[in-house]
Amino acid sequence: MRRVSNFTPLMCAALAALALSAGWSVIHAQSGTSGERAITEETYYNRSMDLPRELLRGTIDLHVHAGPHLTSSPRSVDPMEAALQAKAAGMRAIVYMDVMENSGGIAWLLNRHVDGIELFGGIILNTVYGGMNPRAVRTALYYGDGAKFVSFGAHSTYHLASQEGRIVDGEPVLLQDLYPKFAEQELARAIRIPLDDPVPDDLDEILRLIGEHTDVYVNTGHVSAEEALRLIELAPRYGIELNRVLVAHVARNDMTMEQQKQVAEAGAWLEGTYADCGVYPGGIGRTHYYPEQEYINQLSISGPGAPRNVGDLGRQIREIGVEHFILGTDYGIRGVATPVEGMRQLIANLLDMEFSIEEIRMLTGGNAAKLLGLDSY
Repeated sequence: MRRVSNFTPLMCAALAALALSAGWSVIHAQSGTSGERAITEETYYNRSMDLPRELLRGTIDLHVHAGPHLTSSPRSVDPMEAALQAKAAGMRAIVYMDVMENSGGIAWLLNRHVDGIELFGGIILNTVYGGMNPRAVRTALYYGDGAKFVSFGAHSTYHLASQEGRIVDGEPVLLQDLYPKFAEQELARAIRIPLDDPVPDDLDEILRLIGEHTDVYVNTGHVSAEEALRLIELAPRYGIELNRVLVAHVARNDMTMEQQKQVAEAGAWLEGTYADCGVYPGGIGRTHYYPEQEYINQLSISGPGAPRNVGDLGRQIREIGVEHFILGTDYGIRGVATPVEGMRQLIANLLDMEFSIEEIRMLTGGNAAKLLGLDSY
C-alpha cells in the first residue's frame, strides 16, 4: 500500500528551516543535466536568502575553535559537532585552533570517523608549552596526522599579553602592573620575535623544522606588525615559501595598509576573520586563555588595520586584492553563532557588499586551499 505523507508544504518548509538552524544543509535542485541548481550572480533588487547557504559548499574555515575548553569559557560546539555541521553544509575543510592543546590529535581521530570533509590541526605556541618550544613543535609534526600549521602564539605573545589589563577605579591598569606573577610567569615566557640578527636558537630550530616539512604552513600568531614582517623576512632563509605564511588576523590588525600591501607583494597571505568585524560580543568578562578570573582582559586592544565593522574589512580587501586574503570565522565561543552559521553570515555580508561569487569562493575557499596544499575546486 502506498504511504501518503501528512506533511503540508508549509510544514516541510518549517522542518527545512529547523534543519538549517541546527547546522544542516539543504540543497536546492532544479531540472537539468546536473541535478543541482545553477548558482548565478545576484542583482541588487533580486537578492536570495538561499544563496549564502549554497555558497557554503566548498568553503574552508581556517579558524575554528571547538571544545573542550576552560570551564569558565565553554565552546558552542565540540570538535565532532563542528565537523558534522561543516560536512552537512557542504564545506570542504576546517582547521581546528586550540589555544591549550595540539589540535592535530583530534583532527586525526575525527578523520578516521568522519568522511566527506578534510580536518586539520596544528600547534599554537602559548605558555602552556613554555612559549617558543622546539620540542613541542617537533612532536606536533609527528603526532596524529601531523601539525598542519605552527602558530607563534595567540594570547601568549608579548605583543598581546603586554597590552592586557583591567579597569581599576575607572582607570586602565596593565595586568603586569597589577599582578607580579603575571609578569613573572606569563610575560617572561611570552613569545617575542627578535627584529634583528642573530636568530635565537629556539626560533632557528622551529623555522628549520617547518622548512623541512613542506606541507606545513606558518601562522604568525598574535605578534606585532613588525614581528610578522620579520617572520616573512626570515622564512625564505629556511626554505619556507611565502605562500606558506599566513599573517594572523591580530598581526594584520596591527598593520597599516602599506604594511599589509607589503605582505601581499611578498606573496604571503593576510587573514581576515568575521570575529574582528564588530560582531563579537565585547565588554563581557570572559577569559579565552587564562583560568584565573583576575586575568580577564578588560581593555580594548586594536591597531591601525583593525576593521571597525564588516564594511571596513570589505574596503580593505578591495584596496589590497581578493587574491591576497583568506577569510575565516574565529568562532566557537558559546556567545556567538556556530562556526558554520558564522561562515554563512560572513558570506551573506560579502554578497551585500557586492563581491562576486567568484571572489567569495576565493576568499572563503580557493585561497585557503592553496595554503593547505589542496587541489583547486
